[in-house]
Amino acid sequence: MSSASSEDRPSPADLRPLVGLDPEDLPGKGYRRAQIANWLYVNGVGSFEEMTNLPAEMREGLAAEWRVSEFASVEPFASEDGSTKYLFTLHDGMRTEAVYMPYPDRTTLCISSQVGCPAGCTFCATGRMGFGRNLSAAEILDQILAVSRDQEHSPRKVRNVVLMGMGEPLLNLDAVALAVRRMLDTRVLDMSPRRITLSTVGIPKGIHRLAEKDLGVRLALSLHAPDDETRQKIIPTSHRFGIVEIMDAVRRYFAATRRRVTFEYTMLAGINDRDWQAERLAVLLRGITAHVNLIPFNPWEGSPVEGTDEKGIRAFARLLEVAGVEVSVRWSRGQDVGAACGQLALRR
Repeated sequence: MSSASSEDRPSPADLRPLVGLDPEDLPGKGYRRAQIANWLYVNGVGSFEEMTNLPAEMREGLAAEWRVSEFASVEPFASEDGSTKYLFTLHDGMRTEAVYMPYPDRTTLCISSQVGCPAGCTFCATGRMGFGRNLSAAEILDQILAVSRDQEHSPRKVRNVVLMGMGEPLLNLDAVALAVRRMLDTRVLDMSPRRITLSTVGIPKGIHRLAEKDLGVRLALSLHAPDDETRQKIIPTSHRFGIVEIMDAVRRYFAATRRRVTFEYTMLAGINDRDWQAERLAVLLRGITAHVNLIPFNPWEGSPVEGTDEKGIRAFARLLEVAGVEVSVRWSRGQDVGAACGQLALRR
């Protein structure tokens, strides 16, 4: 049988996505499905041609109906600190990003759930972009596979995933939940739920739904202020839900899961870094096993805010510690390539 010419082959956008399927729903019969799953999730290949233990005729037939990758292109941008930003072009021409961060004892990947973001946080370059669309479960999961291929290791080497890239995960929860279930599946990436963190600006209904789905993942709340007035200056869309309502949902999530909740707090000069705000934050967190991540602001072109200096961040952290709050300062990586927290904006 002669292979089809490149002109006769369908566009990848017209093919069915392979990534994200339940292993039992992969094409083929019996042990062939297990072989395909192994090539995808253990070996991390990017084409059917690389699945060398499948018959050539089967590989050709699969390539005529299915696509292995959800991305038309994958562009890496390496930082001097060892992290790498990835710019993904999707098959419809839209783009999203992920950040790979290797550490001596672990490998962490920050992935996106949407193209752009509807939250519009003033300190965040992604928020300035606006909202493009939701990512599919396949597009969310495939970020792990694509990065692993570029880094030349198995997708199963990525043991820590944070949904803190582009987008608000709770506004795309069905796709996010399906992608997470594939990450946890022992036949797929075999990850621990304790090593997956979902970050949200605080959507009470979404937090309740997340608890109901019982994924077991860690919750991170992008709080950024302990009072509604300040928070609405930082997150213009936060007027929809007050801090009392959000914290009620967080407390119910903690009661249902008994998992420690992380509170993200980007330090902005003269806005949310005053002593009284640290004291009010400590009161707000009483009764929850919580950890506060103070995040230095990462500058980007056109930003309307400035970050608190290191001395001010340390002083704010001390006030929280004195009040009995577990706190750390999360110094971001990848700032030189626009990969640090709040900098993702599809820029090369």
